[in-house]
Amino acid sequence: MRDRSLPGRRPVLAGVTALLLTLTAAPAAQATVHTSSRPAEGSLVLIGGALAENNAQVYGEIVERAGGSRARIGVLTAASIPESQDPNADDPERCSNSACNGAYYAGLFEKHGAADAEWIPVDLDHVADADSDAVVDRINSMTGFFFGGGDQYRYVTTLLHGDRHTDSKVLAAIRVKLANGAVVAGTSAGAQIAAGPDMITGGESYQALRDGSAPGYFDDATRLGYHPRGGFGFLRSGLVDTHTGAYGREGRALRLAADTGHDRVYALQENSALVVDRPGTRAETLTVLGSNGVGILDLRDARARTTREGWTLTRARYTHLTDGDRYDTRDWSVRPASGKRALIPRTTSPVPANHDVFHSADNPAGVPYSFLDTARALAMTRNQRIATATTYESAPRFTVTFTKRPGFTAWTSDGTTARTLLGLGIDITPR
Repeated sequence: MRDRSLPGRRPVLAGVTALLLTLTAAPAAQATVHTSSRPAEGSLVLIGGALAENNAQVYGEIVERAGGSRARIGVLTAASIPESQDPNADDPERCSNSACNGAYYAGLFEKHGAADAEWIPVDLDHVADADSDAVVDRINSMTGFFFGGGDQYRYVTTLLHGDRHTDSKVLAAIRVKLANGAVVAGTSAGAQIAAGPDMITGGESYQALRDGSAPGYFDDATRLGYHPRGGFGFLRSGLVDTHTGAYGREGRALRLAADTGHDRVYALQENSALVVDRPGTRAETLTVLGSNGVGILDLRDARARTTREGWTLTRARYTHLTDGDRYDTRDWSVRPASGKRALIPRTTSPVPANHDVFHSADNPAGVPYSFLDTARALAMTRNQRIATATTYESAPRFTVTFTKRPGFTAWTSDGTTARTLLGLGIDITPR
């Protein structure tokens, strides 16, 4: 079976035009007000979406962090449509509502070794339950939590209090559990909602580069939108994006970070996870699970400007981590996984041409992970220091330039394939 809460590529978030256009782009200092600001001693496991049923590595990591054979996991699927809106609610093979998806994930966690897993009944049909003391009692009996995918705006509307953006009782209880050592995991929208200020709400890379970002949720799913006050704020050391390589979202992530003043983005890939220990503390460290890995977009030295030709970004850097790699958020340092070694480029083959660097939804012949493929191909050749790729769309057509700048390194497990990339230069220019 598939990841049942996975949305289509172009979901219409919230179903109305610009629901949050009244929001102003508040700086990080005006971020979400939470019931508890205590740093977390627990951990996060954030998945980029499309989590396979048989991914024993990721499910097993969540279960182990929740107590192994004693794990009790609460499943929250409020990002899914509620039962009352699902025309297939009575069909267990076709249903895709919050209750149905909650039961699906609970069954998977028990299959992967949890002692108990159960759906937490908070969704658009049961908004009041987010402040139910009885539900809070259930939360307090859990050792771990999992947020399913769908539409992250539904998490905002069910677990946060409106314009005040303060925690419901259920979310406050989960936040305390995290601070006391529990694991909080999520996939797709369930990972996106972990973000702090300026949480991405939708958009495609080309339109983002061409038109820029705006606060809100939009019926035009190609338009780059964001929620200035963010999600739950479990992870604040960088922006979060999901399905990154599969949907070619590197461009939208770079544009949003530049527009909102963030210097780092965690670009989560499908069926892989970013494990965050002690989030929000000075000891915050990250570990990657899975071969698809996690990209880190670094804008510390980047410069963005808009000319008559269009938007330009220079001096960004791209790091891509895979299974077992570790990352320290304080000093931006990477420790490649045991068994990896520095890659010595041996091929003389030129980097293949790439005319759809962000895997456009309008290109029927498009290839997922196109951006990463070009980056890896450049790392593996000894004859090129620079490679370029372009967007499928034109007017303007954007060129992405990948450069082996001083300090760039690549790491390999087999002596040939670049698995880990550290600090590859990225520039984007219109033409």
